[in-house]
Amino acid sequence: MLDSVRTRLTIWYVGVLALVLIAFSLSVYTLLARSLSDRLDSSLRAVVEAATISLKREIEEGEDKQQAAVSTVTELFFPRQALAIFDAEGQLLAENPLQDNTHARLPALNLIPDHDIYLSTTPEDAKDAPKDDAKDDDGYRVAIQRVSIAPAGLTYLIVVSQPMEAVLEELELLQRIFLIAVPTALALAGLGGWFLARQSLAPVVTMSEQAHRIGAENLDQRLPVVNPRDELGHLATTFNALLARLNAAFARQQQFMTDASHELRTPLSVIHTAAGVTLEREHRAEDEYRDALKVIDEQTRRLTRIVEDMFTLTRADAGSHPLRQTKFYLDELLAEAARAAAVLAAHKGVIIDVASSSETPYYGDEDLLRRMILNLLDNAIKHTPPGGVIRVRLERQEAKYLITIADTGTGIPAEAQPHIFERFYRADKARARAETDNGSGAGLGLAIARWIAEAHEGRLELAHSDSTGSTFVAALPALNHL
Repeated sequence: MLDSVRTRLTIWYVGVLALVLIAFSLSVYTLLARSLSDRLDSSLRAVVEAATISLKREIEEGEDKQQAAVSTVTELFFPRQALAIFDAEGQLLAENPLQDNTHARLPALNLIPDHDIYLSTTPEDAKDAPKDDAKDDDGYRVAIQRVSIAPAGLTYLIVVSQPMEAVLEELELLQRIFLIAVPTALALAGLGGWFLARQSLAPVVTMSEQAHRIGAENLDQRLPVVNPRDELGHLATTFNALLARLNAAFARQQQFMTDASHELRTPLSVIHTAAGVTLEREHRAEDEYRDALKVIDEQTRRLTRIVEDMFTLTRADAGSHPLRQTKFYLDELLAEAARAAAVLAAHKGVIIDVASSSETPYYGDEDLLRRMILNLLDNAIKHTPPGGVIRVRLERQEAKYLITIADTGTGIPAEAQPHIFERFYRADKARARAETDNGSGAGLGLAIARWIAEAHEGRLELAHSDSTGSTFVAALPALNHL
């Protein structure tokens, strides 16, 4: 049961409210008890002070000791208070008991101060002296004062007593109110909290049910968003964004598998056809076997290159292709890659022109950057006709190095330019499928080149392409220098 968030929220809510109500009830009870006690003590003090004033007046008018006490008690009559006047030795001079014939008792004389009013609580069945300042829950509250009247030289003990029944009744009534109100409030709060928690978490239940129905086959579905501005709406929006990314990733994966299967099928079909045709006859000339093996070798190398490129991109997508960064010179790497590509360019009658540059120390993955440059050069050679020129230059611009490779080829059609970095995309598919040179011919070279640039926190872009040729620019952060 405690596994439910609604139950835990309700328990926490009711628990916190219970602590608040208990603390509030105790505070109110304590304050009221103190207020009632103070009011009772104030009433007793007032009667003692009134009796003192009356007694002094009676003495001043010539009354004797006994008569003055009787007159004072007779004059001051309070139905709920017992009044008694004693002499200095504790002998009763006059009294006015309560209606139930309860008398005001005198405590031990040594407890009574000379000037201040002495307050104490006497248990209802007490016969001995009361406990000093004890605030019991039953009995009587007693106020006593020693009064010395000059110049007569008389000393009186004035005792006023009042039952604490009224105070206790009010406190008991408050207790009954709290004993009924607090559990009722907690019960209502628990039901209300359960209902509110259920209503508040209803979108979560709906999202959970919807998420349970979403699988790889229906990633286009989304979670319902009731209120996009609250926390649950933000959660649903974030989860929908995650589903959108997953859907896009699955779509790319499926497209990748489809394109890969299509690309692998062509060289495999060529190998199968070459081998089948060669094996149709038992005896063939050596040149025929050599030609068949040459075709098979070319298609095998093409297959190997496609598989390696696919493996590279797959590891890159999974984030498991680490950069083996070392210190090297970027200008030397560019010149070395240009010399390697010049061999292929020479067979086609294309010139590679490398502009001179200053020493450019760099820190990165030398092998990957070499592959990026070779892919760009290979792409430029393929699309540059004989007699064309490929210009390569390296320069620094603010906080980045720019590697520019420009060819004088036929250019890339405008409708194809936004897609050239997509995997397996070729602007001229018929010509690309006919190519059997060392390039992969599978449309993965530019995709790999862009990933290598981004892995070094840089970027690769098509800066220009028209009928006069194409220009690719790779920007690498200059902060990666030695």
